[in-house]
Amino acid sequence: MTASTFHVETVHLSQFSEGSDRDRAEFIHLLGESLKNTGFVKVAGHKVTKQDVEGAYDAAKTFFALPEDIKRQYLIPDSGGARGFTAFGSEHAKDNPVGDLKEFWHVGQELPAGHELHAIYGDNIWPSSEIPSFKAHTLALYQALEACAGTLLEAIALYLELPERSLADMVLHGNSILRIIHYPALKDRYIQGGVRASAHEDINLITLLPAATESGLELLDREGKWHAVDGLEGEIVADAGDMLSRHVNLKIPSTTHRVVNPDSPDKVRYSMPFFCHPRPEVLLDCPESLLQPGEKKMFEPITSHAFLTQRLREIGLIK
Repeated sequence: MTASTFHVETVHLSQFSEGSDRDRAEFIHLLGESLKNTGFVKVAGHKVTKQDVEGAYDAAKTFFALPEDIKRQYLIPDSGGARGFTAFGSEHAKDNPVGDLKEFWHVGQELPAGHELHAIYGDNIWPSSEIPSFKAHTLALYQALEACAGTLLEAIALYLELPERSLADMVLHGNSILRIIHYPALKDRYIQGGVRASAHEDINLITLLPAATESGLELLDREGKWHAVDGLEGEIVADAGDMLSRHVNLKIPSTTHRVVNPDSPDKVRYSMPFFCHPRPEVLLDCPESLLQPGEKKMFEPITSHAFLTQRLREIGLIK
Protein backbone atom coordinates (compact mmCIF):
# COMPACT_ATOMS: atom_id res chain seq x y z
CA MET A 1 0.00 0.00 0.00
CA THR A 2 1.52 3.32 -1.05
CA ALA A 3 0.97 6.66 0.66
CA SER A 4 -1.21 7.74 -2.25
CA THR A 5 -3.52 4.72 -1.86
CA PHE A 6 -3.61 4.66 1.94
CA HIS A 7 -7.17 5.25 3.10
CA VAL A 8 -9.14 4.76 6.29
CA GLU A 9 -12.71 3.98 5.25
CA THR A 10 -15.83 5.62 6.67
CA VAL A 11 -18.76 3.30 7.40
CA HIS A 12 -22.32 4.20 8.41
CA LEU A 13 -23.47 2.08 11.34
CA SER A 14 -27.13 2.43 10.41
CA GLN A 15 -26.35 0.47 7.23
CA PHE A 16 -25.61 -2.53 9.43
CA SER A 17 -28.20 -2.05 12.15
CA GLU A 18 -31.10 -0.95 9.94
CA GLY A 19 -30.17 -1.88 6.36
CA SER A 20 -31.08 -4.69 3.99
CA ASP A 21 -29.07 -7.92 3.74
CA ARG A 22 -27.11 -6.33 0.89
CA ASP A 23 -26.47 -3.19 2.96
CA ARG A 24 -25.24 -5.27 5.88
CA ALA A 25 -22.94 -7.34 3.68
CA GLU A 26 -21.44 -4.16 2.17
CA PHE A 27 -20.92 -2.66 5.64
CA ILE A 28 -19.28 -5.82 6.99
CA HIS A 29 -16.87 -6.00 4.05
CA LEU A 30 -15.90 -2.32 4.17
CA LEU A 31 -15.44 -2.35 7.94
CA GLY A 32 -13.38 -5.53 7.94
CA GLU A 33 -11.15 -4.52 5.03
CA SER A 34 -10.40 -1.11 6.54
CA LEU A 35 -9.45 -2.71 9.86
CA LYS A 36 -7.39 -5.42 8.16
CA ASN A 37 -5.50 -2.96 5.95
CA THR A 38 -5.06 0.00 8.31
CA GLY A 39 -6.17 -1.11 11.79
CA PHE A 40 -8.59 1.84 11.78
CA VAL A 41 -12.04 2.77 10.50
CA LYS A 42 -14.23 5.88 10.81
CA VAL A 43 -17.82 5.38 11.93
CA ALA A 44 -20.77 7.62 11.11
CA GLY A 45 -24.49 6.91 11.47
CA HIS A 46 -24.17 5.88 15.12
CA LYS A 47 -26.32 6.93 18.08
CA VAL A 48 -23.67 8.73 20.10
CA THR A 49 -25.16 12.20 20.34
CA LYS A 50 -23.48 15.58 20.07
CA GLN A 51 -25.12 16.46 23.39
CA ASP A 52 -23.43 13.52 25.15
CA VAL A 53 -20.02 14.37 23.66
CA GLU A 54 -20.20 18.10 24.35
CA GLY A 55 -21.58 17.59 27.87
CA ALA A 56 -18.71 15.26 28.74
CA TYR A 57 -16.12 17.64 27.27
CA ASP A 58 -17.56 20.58 29.20
CA ALA A 59 -17.44 18.59 32.45
CA ALA A 60 -13.89 17.48 31.70
CA LYS A 61 -12.67 21.02 31.04
CA THR A 62 -14.11 22.14 34.35
CA PHE A 63 -12.47 19.26 36.23
CA PHE A 64 -9.00 19.60 34.72
CA ALA A 65 -9.00 23.34 35.45
CA LEU A 66 -9.19 22.57 39.17
CA PRO A 67 -6.09 23.03 41.34
CA GLU A 68 -3.73 20.04 41.36
CA ASP A 69 -4.29 19.27 45.05
CA ILE A 70 -8.04 18.94 44.48
CA LYS A 71 -7.59 16.69 41.42
CA ARG A 72 -5.20 14.46 43.37
CA GLN A 73 -7.91 13.82 45.95
CA TYR A 74 -9.43 11.57 43.27
CA LEU A 75 -6.25 9.59 42.63
CA ILE A 76 -6.48 5.97 43.85
CA PRO A 77 -3.01 4.62 44.70
CA ASP A 78 -2.00 1.16 43.41
CA SER A 79 -5.20 0.80 41.36
CA GLY A 80 -3.58 0.85 37.94
CA GLY A 81 -5.64 3.92 37.16
CA ALA A 82 -8.79 1.81 36.96
CA ARG A 83 -11.02 4.62 38.26
CA GLY A 84 -10.74 8.32 38.91
CA PHE A 85 -7.78 10.60 38.26
CA THR A 86 -4.32 9.78 36.87
CA ALA A 87 -1.77 12.56 37.17
CA PHE A 88 0.24 14.21 34.41
CA GLY A 89 3.15 12.12 33.10
CA SER A 90 2.17 8.92 34.95
CA GLU A 91 1.63 6.76 31.86
CA HIS A 92 4.22 5.96 29.21
CA ALA A 93 4.34 3.70 26.16
CA LYS A 94 5.69 0.22 26.91
CA ASP A 95 8.96 0.88 25.05
CA ASN A 96 9.41 4.51 26.11
CA PRO A 97 10.22 5.36 29.75
CA VAL A 98 9.38 9.08 29.27
CA GLY A 99 5.93 9.94 30.59
CA ASP A 100 3.24 11.08 28.15
CA LEU A 101 2.22 14.74 28.31
CA LYS A 102 -1.30 14.11 29.56
CA GLU A 103 -3.51 13.60 32.60
CA PHE A 104 -6.78 11.72 32.54
CA TRP A 105 -9.87 10.42 34.30
CA HIS A 106 -11.28 6.89 34.03
CA VAL A 107 -14.96 5.95 34.10
CA GLY A 108 -15.77 2.23 34.18
CA GLN A 109 -18.79 -0.03 34.40
CA GLU A 110 -21.43 1.24 36.80
CA LEU A 111 -22.63 -2.01 38.37
CA PRO A 112 -24.98 -2.56 41.33
CA ALA A 113 -23.42 -3.66 44.62
CA GLY A 114 -24.78 -7.20 44.28
CA HIS A 115 -23.35 -7.86 40.80
CA GLU A 116 -20.72 -10.62 40.68
CA LEU A 117 -18.21 -8.32 38.99
CA HIS A 118 -18.70 -5.34 41.30
CA ALA A 119 -16.07 -6.50 43.78
CA ILE A 120 -13.55 -6.96 40.94
CA TYR A 121 -14.13 -3.63 39.19
CA GLY A 122 -14.88 -1.49 42.21
CA ASP A 123 -16.94 1.68 42.28
CA ASN A 124 -16.61 4.65 40.02
CA ILE A 125 -15.71 7.82 41.86
CA TRP A 126 -17.11 11.21 40.98
CA PRO A 127 -16.09 14.82 41.57
CA SER A 128 -19.66 15.55 42.61
CA SER A 129 -18.99 18.46 44.92
CA GLU A 130 -16.92 20.35 42.32
CA ILE A 131 -18.82 19.32 39.17
CA PRO A 132 -22.34 17.99 39.83
CA SER A 133 -22.96 17.24 36.13
CA PHE A 134 -19.82 15.14 35.63
CA LYS A 135 -21.40 11.76 36.42
CA ALA A 136 -24.50 12.17 34.26
CA HIS A 137 -22.62 13.39 31.19
CA THR A 138 -19.80 10.85 31.28
CA LEU A 139 -22.04 7.86 32.06
CA ALA A 140 -24.36 8.77 29.18
CA LEU A 141 -21.38 8.88 26.82
CA TYR A 142 -19.99 5.63 28.24
CA GLN A 143 -23.25 3.79 27.65
CA ALA A 144 -23.68 5.15 24.11
CA LEU A 145 -20.13 4.19 23.13
CA GLU A 146 -20.50 0.76 24.73
CA ALA A 147 -23.59 0.08 22.61
CA CYS A 148 -21.79 1.25 19.47
CA ALA A 149 -18.81 -0.99 20.25
CA GLY A 150 -21.07 -4.01 20.66
CA THR A 151 -22.59 -3.47 17.22
CA LEU A 152 -19.17 -3.05 15.60
CA LEU A 153 -17.98 -6.27 17.23
CA GLU A 154 -20.98 -8.11 15.77
CA ALA A 155 -19.99 -6.92 12.29
CA ILE A 156 -16.31 -7.77 12.83
CA ALA A 157 -17.28 -11.31 13.86
CA LEU A 158 -19.34 -11.73 10.70
CA TYR A 159 -16.44 -10.42 8.59
CA LEU A 160 -14.28 -13.16 10.12
CA GLU A 161 -17.08 -15.73 9.56
CA LEU A 162 -17.51 -16.25 13.28
CA PRO A 163 -20.90 -16.43 15.06
CA GLU A 164 -22.36 -12.93 15.14
CA ARG A 165 -22.34 -12.56 18.92
CA SER A 166 -19.02 -14.32 19.57
CA LEU A 167 -17.00 -11.11 20.09
CA ALA A 168 -19.82 -8.91 21.39
CA ASP A 169 -20.68 -11.44 24.12
CA MET A 170 -17.10 -11.18 25.41
CA VAL A 171 -17.71 -7.54 26.39
CA LEU A 172 -21.11 -7.84 28.10
CA HIS A 173 -20.47 -6.17 31.48
CA GLY A 174 -16.86 -6.00 30.31
CA ASN A 175 -14.07 -4.10 32.02
CA SER A 176 -14.38 -1.26 29.49
CA ILE A 177 -13.05 2.20 30.28
CA LEU A 178 -13.93 5.70 29.12
CA ARG A 179 -10.71 7.69 29.38
CA ILE A 180 -11.18 11.47 29.47
CA ILE A 181 -7.81 12.99 28.56
CA HIS A 182 -6.43 16.48 29.03
CA TYR A 183 -3.30 17.38 27.08
CA PRO A 184 -2.18 20.70 28.61
CA ALA A 185 -0.53 23.46 26.62
CA LEU A 186 3.19 22.68 26.34
CA LYS A 187 4.04 26.14 27.67
CA ASP A 188 2.36 25.15 30.95
CA ARG A 189 3.48 21.54 31.44
CA TYR A 190 6.25 19.65 29.68
CA ILE A 191 8.60 16.71 30.30
CA GLN A 192 11.89 16.80 28.41
CA GLY A 193 11.65 14.41 25.47
CA GLY A 194 7.95 13.83 26.04
CA VAL A 195 5.11 13.71 23.53
CA ARG A 196 1.38 13.85 24.10
CA ALA A 197 1.04 10.11 23.49
CA SER A 198 4.06 8.04 22.46
CA ALA A 199 3.71 5.50 19.66
CA HIS A 200 1.77 2.52 20.99
CA GLU A 201 -0.89 -0.08 20.28
CA ASP A 202 -4.05 -0.23 22.38
CA ILE A 203 -4.43 -3.05 24.87
CA ASN A 204 -8.13 -3.84 24.44
CA LEU A 205 -10.41 -5.33 21.77
CA ILE A 206 -11.44 -2.13 19.99
CA THR A 207 -11.21 1.56 20.83
CA LEU A 208 -13.81 4.18 19.92
CA LEU A 209 -12.77 7.82 19.79
CA PRO A 210 -15.27 10.66 19.30
CA ALA A 211 -13.76 13.69 17.59
CA ALA A 212 -11.11 15.33 19.76
CA THR A 213 -11.04 19.07 20.36
CA GLU A 214 -7.76 19.41 18.40
CA SER A 215 -5.95 17.35 15.77
CA GLY A 216 -2.87 15.28 16.53
CA LEU A 217 -3.81 11.59 16.15
CA GLU A 218 -1.59 9.73 13.67
CA LEU A 219 -1.31 6.08 12.68
CA LEU A 220 1.61 4.12 11.26
CA ASP A 221 0.96 2.28 8.00
CA ARG A 222 2.49 -1.06 7.03
CA GLU A 223 5.28 0.73 5.16
CA GLY A 224 6.38 2.77 8.15
CA LYS A 225 4.73 6.07 7.17
CA TRP A 226 2.65 8.18 9.56
CA HIS A 227 -0.80 9.48 8.58
CA ALA A 228 -3.15 11.93 10.31
CA VAL A 229 -6.43 10.17 11.05
CA ASP A 230 -8.63 12.60 12.99
CA GLY A 231 -12.34 12.09 12.44
CA LEU A 232 -14.74 14.77 11.32
CA GLU A 233 -17.23 16.25 13.77
CA GLY A 234 -19.82 13.58 14.50
CA GLU A 235 -17.58 10.70 13.39
CA ILE A 236 -16.04 8.11 15.67
CA VAL A 237 -12.57 6.81 14.89
CA ALA A 238 -12.30 3.11 15.79
CA ASP A 239 -9.18 0.98 15.95
CA ALA A 240 -8.30 -2.63 16.70
CA GLY A 241 -6.37 -3.37 19.87
CA ASP A 242 -3.92 -6.07 20.86
CA MET A 243 -6.56 -8.26 22.52
CA LEU A 244 -8.53 -8.52 19.27
CA SER A 245 -5.42 -9.11 17.17
CA ARG A 246 -4.24 -11.82 19.53
CA HIS A 247 -7.66 -13.49 19.66
CA VAL A 248 -7.97 -13.65 15.84
CA ASN A 249 -4.35 -14.71 15.15
CA LEU A 250 -3.41 -11.30 13.67
CA LYS A 251 -6.05 -11.54 10.93
CA ILE A 252 -6.94 -8.03 12.08
CA PRO A 253 -3.69 -6.45 13.32
CA SER A 254 -3.50 -3.75 15.93
CA THR A 255 -1.92 -0.59 14.52
CA THR A 256 0.69 1.65 16.07
CA HIS A 257 -0.56 5.19 16.65
CA ARG A 258 0.41 8.33 18.56
CA VAL A 259 -0.70 11.84 19.43
CA VAL A 260 1.93 14.32 18.29
CA ASN A 261 2.84 17.57 19.97
CA PRO A 262 1.11 20.65 18.50
CA ASP A 263 2.78 23.30 16.36
CA SER A 264 1.96 25.91 19.00
CA PRO A 265 2.85 25.73 22.73
CA ASP A 266 -0.51 27.37 23.50
CA LYS A 267 -2.76 24.59 22.17
CA VAL A 268 -4.75 22.46 24.60
CA ARG A 269 -6.30 19.15 23.51
CA TYR A 270 -9.04 16.98 25.01
CA SER A 271 -10.05 13.54 23.80
CA MET A 272 -12.27 10.73 25.11
CA PRO A 273 -11.31 7.24 23.90
CA PHE A 274 -13.54 4.36 24.93
CA PHE A 275 -11.45 1.23 25.49
CA CYS A 276 -13.70 -1.78 24.96
CA HIS A 277 -12.53 -4.69 27.15
CA PRO A 278 -13.84 -8.20 27.76
CA ARG A 279 -14.87 -9.44 31.16
CA PRO A 280 -11.83 -10.51 33.25
CA GLU A 281 -12.39 -14.25 32.88
CA VAL A 282 -12.73 -14.22 29.09
CA LEU A 283 -10.05 -16.30 27.40
CA LEU A 284 -8.15 -14.75 24.50
CA ASP A 285 -7.65 -17.83 22.35
CA CYS A 286 -8.03 -17.99 18.57
CA PRO A 287 -11.12 -20.00 17.54
CA GLU A 288 -10.19 -23.13 15.60
CA SER A 289 -12.55 -22.13 12.77
CA LEU A 290 -10.33 -19.13 11.98
CA LEU A 291 -7.26 -21.26 11.30
CA GLN A 292 -6.44 -22.28 7.77
CA PRO A 293 -5.15 -25.84 7.11
CA GLY A 294 -1.66 -26.03 8.59
CA GLU A 295 -1.97 -22.65 10.36
CA LYS A 296 -0.90 -22.63 14.00
CA LYS A 297 -2.00 -20.38 16.82
CA MET A 298 0.56 -17.62 17.25
CA PHE A 299 -0.23 -16.96 20.92
CA GLU A 300 -0.81 -19.03 24.03
CA PRO A 301 -4.29 -18.65 25.58
CA ILE A 302 -4.48 -15.98 28.27
CA THR A 303 -7.35 -14.41 30.19
CA SER A 304 -8.14 -10.80 29.42
CA HIS A 305 -7.42 -9.90 33.07
CA ALA A 306 -3.94 -11.46 32.98
CA PHE A 307 -3.14 -9.75 29.69
CA LEU A 308 -4.40 -6.39 30.94
CA THR A 309 -2.36 -6.66 34.14
CA GLN A 310 0.77 -7.49 32.16
CA ARG A 311 0.32 -4.49 29.89
CA LEU A 312 -0.52 -2.06 32.70
CA ARG A 313 2.82 -2.93 34.28
CA GLU A 314 4.57 -2.27 30.97
CA ILE A 315 3.11 1.23 30.67
CA GLY A 316 3.74 2.24 34.28
CA LEU A 317 0.20 2.23 35.69
CA ILE A 318 0.92 -0.80 37.89
CA LYS A 319 4.27 -0.83 39.68
